[in-house]
Amino acid sequence: MRFIVSTSTLLKQLQAVNGASSSSTVLPILENFLFEIKDGILTISATDLQTSMTTSLPVESKEEGKIAIPSKILLETLKTLPDQPIAFHVDDSTFAIEINAGDGKYKLSGENGDDFPKIPSVENASAVSLSASVLSEAINKTIFAVSNDELRPAMTGVFCQLTPSNFTFVSTDAHKLVRYRRFDAKAEQAASFILPKKALTLLKSSLPTEDVAVSIEYNNTSAFFRFGNINLICRLIDERYPDYEAVIPQSNNNRMTIDRALFLSSLRRVVIFANKTTHQVRLKITGSELNISSEDIDFSNEAHERLSCQYEGEDLEIGFNARFLIEMLNNLSGEEVTLEMSTPNRAGLLVPQTNDENENVLMLVMPVMLNTYA
Repeated sequence: MRFIVSTSTLLKQLQAVNGASSSSTVLPILENFLFEIKDGILTISATDLQTSMTTSLPVESKEEGKIAIPSKILLETLKTLPDQPIAFHVDDSTFAIEINAGDGKYKLSGENGDDFPKIPSVENASAVSLSASVLSEAINKTIFAVSNDELRPAMTGVFCQLTPSNFTFVSTDAHKLVRYRRFDAKAEQAASFILPKKALTLLKSSLPTEDVAVSIEYNNTSAFFRFGNINLICRLIDERYPDYEAVIPQSNNNRMTIDRALFLSSLRRVVIFANKTTHQVRLKITGSELNISSEDIDFSNEAHERLSCQYEGEDLEIGFNARFLIEMLNNLSGEEVTLEMSTPNRAGLLVPQTNDENENVLMLVMPVMLNTYA
């Protein structure tokens, strides 16, 4: 099997799908890309058996065939080469690969492409379409709150609810929760599933900057994303997601609206002086004044800052893990945010003040007990 392709074009496609490959000691072939040529089109596949990605590009070739090529050595070689035509010659009997680029000749051993795991397809699937910008925003707004606790597998992904009126994306790690809802995205029939974090991370890095439509197909076990020449298929997390609506407090009589950037920068400074294990900060709101403080008794460190805010409600003192607040404020847009609270021992809600009627964002953060903080 022979084919010729541009180094820069090939490298770009390999980098797009490389994240799906796996360093598996059980199945070493997963450390390879599958190259498959048919009718002058090279299809490249990578998989870890849970998540698979494929891409395709035209090449100069009059032959057909397949070969599994070691991903690491191929990527490292292409990164060092200038943009030029590169020729591959594959011995179909020994799976030896010879690469010719300019004055250089490189040889490496491949594996039988027939031994590469078959890339699954989604059968009996429902389909929806979502713009790349909306999908990218949904991932950015939720993925940071996904749990890494493998003992609670349902929370290691983003919960997607599709209805005829909106799309809702939810993530939580039990300390913080994000609910991102779009009213300009709808499905004909209601459905829900949990997308794994790895697949979403790959999607986030692969989605194009131009606002193209992303086709999403799904059934009870898998989801399939298609955009441009990229295809991504992932196995869904087969677990029941927690009832997230039950933990969102509905009655919050205390509402503080504040400049997001000022609040964020103040928290970043104050947390430097907080306990390095708990990262606790104290918010004391009286009238239109917010006092942010922290202390680390073991090292006699403490910090205090005062900010102006708009506040409706009774004077309140509440503690939070500053790391969580900083993460949330970083992932919110808009100049101002509103922090809704009821009592010092109930969750606080962060809501951005935006004019986008198609978007609804709610971020929940659990408080910390002040008696363990002081």
